[in-house]
Amino acid sequence: MTRPRFSALCILGLSSLMVLTACFGPPSPSPTTSSASPSATTGPTSTAGTTASATTSAPAASTPVAPPSSAPASTPATQEPVPSGLPEQTGPLTVYYVAVGDNGVSGPRIGCGDSLVATTTAPVTYTDQVGPSINALLANKSRDVGLSGLINVLYQSNLSYLGGELNGSTITIWLSGQFMLGGVCDVPRAKAQLEYTAMAASGATSAQVFVNNRPIDEVLSLK
Repeated sequence: MTRPRFSALCILGLSSLMVLTACFGPPSPSPTTSSASPSATTGPTSTAGTTASATTSAPAASTPVAPPSSAPASTPATQEPVPSGLPEQTGPLTVYYVAVGDNGVSGPRIGCGDSLVATTTAPVTYTDQVGPSINALLANKSRDVGLSGLINVLYQSNLSYLGGELNGSTITIWLSGQFMLGGVCDVPRAKAQLEYTAMAASGATSAQVFVNNRPIDEVLSLK
């Protein structure tokens, strides 16, 4: 009876050993899925979900991959910053002065029976013609314009040009400072000199002038 029991125990032990061997043996290699990251020596994963062959040649990791056709490879030239402003030019500037008592014979007629007359400066280099033209007018600190018989009623004023903007056919300029005029008739003269000089420089047909952020008519009404 002892011998059959021993045989049964041997059989049971042998079976257990076979079971343990099946559980702790080396795991079978798991298949590579399409979500696995490609290595430097393997090709890209197929879009159909199959694994690419390890022997398939693939581009080096440092080789740039061409972008899809729907996305440009580089920023289009039209999106690059474009320098603003007008091209540089060289030429004379037009500045307006007053012919007192001319009554519109030599140019546009303004208040007190005067005329506004266009004059030109020596050639200068500029991009925006409005600023240089207004600055040339304001920089003239002489009442008489040479021997022309014209006068400059702004010669005593302390004004500075801040900027200008062309909107359609209207040029708007901004000044700062104070007017120093010689009388009531100098009011329309000063306004006309500024407006016509700005219009000639910009090609506009109308002008608006602001001084210290106030309309020129409001500022000159106190003179």
